[in-house]
Parts: sequence; C-alpha cells; structure tokens
Amino acid sequence: MSWFGNLNPIIQALIATTFTWGVTALGSLIVCFFKYTNKKVLNTILGFSGGVMIAASFWSLLAPSIDLSNQLGYIGWLFPSIGFVVGGLFVLFSDCFLDKVLKTIKIKKNTDSLKRSILLISAITIHNIPEGMSIGVAFGGIANGVPSMTLVGAIMLAIGIGIQNFPEGAAVSLPLRKEGFSRFKSFMFGQGSALVEPISAVIGVILVLSIRSILPFLLAFAAGAMIAVAARELLPESVKENKNLATLGLIFGFVLMMALDVALG
Repeated sequence: MSWFGNLNPIIQALIATTFTWGVTALGSLIVCFFKYTNKKVLNTILGFSGGVMIAASFWSLLAPSIDLSNQLGYIGWLFPSIGFVVGGLFVLFSDCFLDKVLKTIKIKKNTDSLKRSILLISAITIHNIPEGMSIGVAFGGIANGVPSMTLVGAIMLAIGIGIQNFPEGAAVSLPLRKEGFSRFKSFMFGQGSALVEPISAVIGVILVLSIRSILPFLLAFAAGAMIAVAARELLPESVKENKNLATLGLIFGFVLMMALDVALG
C-alpha cells in the first residue's frame, strides 16, 4: 500500500477511476453471455454500494469539508452546506434537463423502449461525472493535507463506486441488446458510459491542488452529488425485488465503509 501512497495524486485518481471503469466494463460484458440477469442479486449489490457511498459521502468527503472549513477560518457549516446542496441539485437538474431534451426529439412509432435506453445511458454517464470528480477530490485532498482525509477512505470510496458500477454497466448493455444492437455495440456503449470518470477525476485533483480555498465546497459538492445518486437511482432500484435483501446490503455496505475508514484511517 505504501507504493500507492507515494504516487502523484493525479496518478492515484487515474488508477482508482480506471478500476471503476473496469468494473463497469465487466458489468457490460454480461451482455455477451446473458440476455437477463438475476435482479435480486443485482439489487442487493445496489443496496450494498448505496450503503458504501452514503458512508463515504460523510466520512471521506463531508466531514473533511467541515474540518477544513474550520481550519481555514470559515463558518464551519456554511460552505459544506452550500456545496452539498449544489451537488445534489446538479444531479437532479441534469436528469430533468436530459429528460426534456429527449422529449423534444421526434422518434418513430414503437421506439419508446429505445428512448428509455438512451435516457438511461445518458443519465448514467452524467452521474459518473460527479462520481469521478469525488474520487479525484478525495485523493487531491489527501495531498493537500486536508484534516481527517485518509488514503484508506479514498480507496474505499473508489471501491464503493466501482461496486455500484457493475450493475450500471449491465443496466446499459442489456436493454440495448434487447433493442437489437449487437453484443459488441451493446458492450461498447455500456463500458463507454464510465469513460468520463477518469477525466472528471483528473479535473477534481487539479482543482483541489490549485485552489485550496474552495476545497470545502468541492468536497461537499461531491458528497451531495453522491447522496443524490444513491437516493434517486441506487436505493429505489435496489428495493424493487426484495426490500429485505436491499436493506441488509445497505446496512453491511455502510458498516463496512465506516469500520474501514475509522479503524484503518
């Protein structure tokens, strides 16, 4: 682990988001073997990753944002609150804007399901932007000496995002396959939805290292965006098949992230 800790934060973020992209590609690869997947299993994974992301949003992003605000002499709750709200609204408005754009597109008869698939691809791609940025902000914050930010916390954040990327990859590729796309094209669209993560991660690191004064806002922004993704996409989807499994997944995911971040951090 020491070799990884000694790397440049940009390289760390790139490695971490290459992992999250790779898990997305692995999920997309399911289309080469199956037309359907066990929804109970996927929804349990979504619940688990939702728990990890909620815990990571606090311990790896929001708490360090509050600590840094106090260290910089700001009002402790002000920038974290503003950043958190703006991050959540970014996800909500992005979804609303995308939906309105697609409604203006003229489509042929019997293509409603294809339209839903396009909406899903676009929505997941948009959600991957703040997810990648949150990873970049986490690793950049460690290099910038942000109090209470740890390497273990940043790594666990990346792992949590990577876990939830697996069903996202499948959620993109499988519907496209049903629409008549080839397995190769379905896979390429699925894995391509996560290519924005390494790009946004690098941007996040550069912003953190360049402008320390806005770091509390950026940390809270990433936390708000992740909570919005979990609340809007992961948790509602996870309870569709089995609420008990989804709830257990969320609980264990949250506890795992909390234990690793607090105990090893």
